[in-house]
Amino acid sequence: MVLLCPILSSATPMAVEIYSQERLLTLIRSQQYLQQVKRDNCQLVRDIEARAEVLKQPLYQFLWAEMLNQGQCVKPDPKRGMSLLSQAANQGSSEAMMKMADYYYRGQFVIQDKTRAVNYVLSAASRGNVSAQMSLVRLYNEGLGSPVDYELAFHWLYNAVFTDEAKKNEASILLKLLEKRMPPSVVASAKKPT
Repeated sequence: MVLLCPILSSATPMAVEIYSQERLLTLIRSQQYLQQVKRDNCQLVRDIEARAEVLKQPLYQFLWAEMLNQGQCVKPDPKRGMSLLSQAANQGSSEAMMKMADYYYRGQFVIQDKTRAVNYVLSAASRGNVSAQMSLVRLYNEGLGSPVDYELAFHWLYNAVFTDEAKKNEASILLKLLEKRMPPSVVASAKKPT
């Protein structure tokens, strides 16, 4: 879908394409989604809102929620934003789960609840999201969560595939710290291939 919108510095209309799912996912994972909306001079606000509110597309619910939470191109409305973010998480969006976890961990817009944050991260990690798996191990290393879940978190991250050497090294460090919290027999079991 292409929208024709005049750019402020030019009298000639310029085609602005709505973000594909892949593009939006890349923007979210690189933390550039709100900056992109701003770079696009807020021209896609109505389409983003429609895809979130009417079509209920989880990545667009995430984007629209964050626009509402942060007041980007729209009047801030964290109550509505958090509701949409929760809906996206309930539809299985790992990105929405991670953002909800972040808000609960920091206590922004909601009462701080680190246990709830761990639960959101655990759900995202169970979907194979390596960033979530790293976050989960990091939270366990802080003493949060249940030791019963350490083996599973260790197993996921230990058997993850990394395309980034720095992330792989960070994962190794996190796993060594978590290993200290686990009996050797549990560590051996967690290291078994999937």
